[in-house]
Amino acid sequence: MNTIDILLVEDNDGDIHLIERAFDSRELPGTLHVVQTGDDALDWLYQRDAFAEAPRPDLVLLDLNLPATDGQDVLKEIKSDPGLKRLPVIILTSSQADDDLADAYTKYANACLLKPVDPEEFADRIQSLVDFWVSTATLPPGIDTG
Repeated sequence: MNTIDILLVEDNDGDIHLIERAFDSRELPGTLHVVQTGDDALDWLYQRDAFAEAPRPDLVLLDLNLPATDGQDVLKEIKSDPGLKRLPVIILTSSQADDDLADAYTKYANACLLKPVDPEEFADRIQSLVDFWVSTATLPPGIDTG
């Protein structure tokens, strides 16, 4: 089974813990990297400053509600950059607002995953998501940000 680098952009410590625990307990194929702000996500993707040596992710799990630069702005930046726009971005959100989901898809999110309240169900969804992107989907060739 392949392994991929996954960038999790999430500011909620509880959600980060649940996702990390899903990776550890279920031995999911992938290396999870975590940043907690939209600005750090963009620095990671462009390999700037503290993230100059960061690996290029194969997949981004992006929360919508982030401090400062929010998830919608990060998504818009990724999908408008010629070197990043092929990068699969999965929106993780607690919002069931039609406008939030429609806006994410309008900005070319590859999928939206509603965060369930139940920790086991959340872990199941993360496992299904990772299994799909590692075992079923064909990821685009390496991302080049110039």
